[in-house]
Amino acid sequence: MASVRVEALTKRFGDREVVNKVSFQVADGAFAVMLGPSGSGKTTLLRCIAGLELPDSGSVYIGDVLMDELSPR
Repeated sequence: MASVRVEALTKRFGDREVVNKVSFQVADGAFAVMLGPSGSGKTTLLRCIAGLELPDSGSVYIGDVLMDELSPR
């Protein structure tokens, strides 16, 4: 596995900001959990990390590779 790093990720749908400047890092081989109430942006954040949604701002790195530069597969 590779590390995952999210830097100041923001995602909006229209006027609604569903993810607001989220930053975190998960080390290679580590286990992480996201907890929060329904509608708090957990799935949207995971979709941005997976490349299924494009963030409005911020960056996602898998290892040292910036995911903004890759096309979804």
